[in-house]
Amino acid sequence: MNLDALTKEPRLLLEAKLKPIAGTRFQPTGFPDLGAAQYKLPDGADMLLVESAQSMANRLEAVCWNGDDWVAPLKGLPCVVVTDKTGGVLTNSVLEAHRLNSPYILEGKDKSFLETLKKELAVGDLAPVNLKLLSQTLLKYDVNSLLHGVFLAKSEIAGGRMRLPRALTAFIEAKNITVVASGGVKNDSLNPSGDTGKGFGNVPFHREEFCGEMTAYFTLDLALIRGFGLGQAAEQLLIALAIFKIRRFLRDGLRLRTACDLELEEELQVKRPAGFKVPSLDDLEKELPALIKAAASGFAKPEKTTVKFQE
Repeated sequence: MNLDALTKEPRLLLEAKLKPIAGTRFQPTGFPDLGAAQYKLPDGADMLLVESAQSMANRLEAVCWNGDDWVAPLKGLPCVVVTDKTGGVLTNSVLEAHRLNSPYILEGKDKSFLETLKKELAVGDLAPVNLKLLSQTLLKYDVNSLLHGVFLAKSEIAGGRMRLPRALTAFIEAKNITVVASGGVKNDSLNPSGDTGKGFGNVPFHREEFCGEMTAYFTLDLALIRGFGLGQAAEQLLIALAIFKIRRFLRDGLRLRTACDLELEEELQVKRPAGFKVPSLDDLEKELPALIKAAASGFAKPEKTTVKFQE
């Protein structure tokens, strides 16, 4: 695995053409007050946001976790584990939507980790936020937040000013879309005119699916990663981890919804920098344990920090 071509590049841009695994229709993400996110390009092309950046962050995190621990190539990475009062695992910073800013980590009766963050991220009231200090702390406790960003919105932690943007951003768009309008009826063979508010009766419904040319976009901010100031070992780990997430998602994570089951139509393409060859998933899985070991001096000991959650 050779990442030398990325040493002085500001961004790594990757694209992957996708298609439904069966048929031609797919169901995009929907928003409560908007529905499907449709829009037009200046040239009039009909577009659709199939999967948002925030949803893709969750999906890229999910492919790294196997239910109770990191997947095998990532074992040894730091994270925060939340347990109940009996020690049973509830959740962790990898799977929580706001990562270290999860209320299960910072809002329970156990204030030990909150106090640790307050101490390690302390800055004066009138002092600027020290992002290098934040980066070191995230590397120590939750390396995942260095790629997907975090906003520690607690006033006790540097006045609520500690935030880091995403280094890895992904989304899926579809171009030249058409709407597939359909529907159906939930039938009640016993009482067709029953009270539908209680689940009885026949209930007609409509649905919209779409056809179009789908593309997944991935942007890795290499300049931001170098700006963390964490050293070469951590930088190499973060880049390899980001590419691992992308490769693993494209292999295992493309069933987005019941009616949105996708597959690669073309191999992953490099848009920038020219000439860079994306490591294979096999190569990444072989190299990551050594990269984790090389960066481990910056991790918490033990690498999993436990927080007990009680309301």
